[in-house]
Amino acid sequence: MQGICRRLGNERIKHSVASVSSLKSEFWRYDQFYGVDSPRCASSLATKGVGHLIRKGTGGRSSVSGIVATVFGATGFLGRYLVQQLAKNGSQVLVPFRGSEDSPRHLKLMGDLGQVVPMQYNPRDPNSVKAVMAKANVVINLIGREYETRNYSFEEVNHRMAEQLAVIAREHGGIGRFIQVSCLGASVSSPSRMLRAKAAAEEAILREIPEATILKPAVMVGTEDRILNTWAQFAKNFSFLPLVGESTRIQPVYVVDVASAIVAALQDSGTSLGKVYELGGPEIFTRHQLAEIMYDMIRERPHYVNVPLSIAKAIASPREFLLNKVPFPLPSPKIFNLDLIEALSTDTVVSENALKFEDLGIVPHKLKGYPVEFLIQYRKGGPQYGSTVSEKELPKSWS
Repeated sequence: MQGICRRLGNERIKHSVASVSSLKSEFWRYDQFYGVDSPRCASSLATKGVGHLIRKGTGGRSSVSGIVATVFGATGFLGRYLVQQLAKNGSQVLVPFRGSEDSPRHLKLMGDLGQVVPMQYNPRDPNSVKAVMAKANVVINLIGREYETRNYSFEEVNHRMAEQLAVIAREHGGIGRFIQVSCLGASVSSPSRMLRAKAAAEEAILREIPEATILKPAVMVGTEDRILNTWAQFAKNFSFLPLVGESTRIQPVYVVDVASAIVAALQDSGTSLGKVYELGGPEIFTRHQLAEIMYDMIRERPHYVNVPLSIAKAIASPREFLLNKVPFPLPSPKIFNLDLIEALSTDTVVSENALKFEDLGIVPHKLKGYPVEFLIQYRKGGPQYGSTVSEKELPKSWS
């Protein structure tokens, strides 16, 4: 009986092999046009220094680009837009996080199954950092903080953590691209501690990895930003806006454009290696003009209280003085952030001879229009209403 079963099994295997061979002969055109070796299925992401990459698919969400990127700071404002753009190209994104497991949950939906991988880590433990970087061939650092806490200083978050990532990436040996996102205006001579720490991080990274790419975006605007949202919330609650440094010039940029610039730096043929880019929007505004755009969008009559820098510093100083002297955490600063006020003493615009968006093949969005449309959530009475609605347009339902 056992001999009969073995003979039947062998005949079935032979039949299966013959069937597979016949299918391959019938569908040779599929392999020719849609197989792994087809040029139209290759990823456009630059592979210089990354080594041999296994690619599959036509370059969309369900493809495999071969890029495995560890994105530090992915749970922040810019991070969600960068993860989305990487994942839609078929790249695998490793998301280190140090808080609750709910922190990166919204990012998992941005890629195909298994393409966005949250990994808990401790930024102060080098072995933990090595673990989240072990399988990667691209490292992108978005970590930054514009105010201090009892646990993390400006220098640790903005400088030492970035330097540690560069050292570990250099020792890794398989990291082909390292991209550091800094801040426009970062300088060792800046009055702001955060900007001085960012400048020190840039120097440390280029010292460890000379081919690293540095991107320096201006203040970013978008749905979760920390400038227009803060202003609109304050204006809605208190019917006025304390404006610090109203004549200071800034060059706000749409956050999606910054994410596109990071991906474009990966997609080039290595031309961005070792270079520094300053990313500002197409228009320069004073802070007063930017506040006017905010008021126009939320349909409120503007009421300002212009606060001189000296008075603003006096209002913001108590938090900094008490930060490490009280046994409990202090609230995060919003409008009166001492370090930000220090930075407002100088204009923050793109240098004339700097590399810009255009050098990465990107045309940045103008601020008015879609980039600030999210502010309609602050209109009193709903999106079609507001205190100045009769001065703007009359809804058809009223006629």
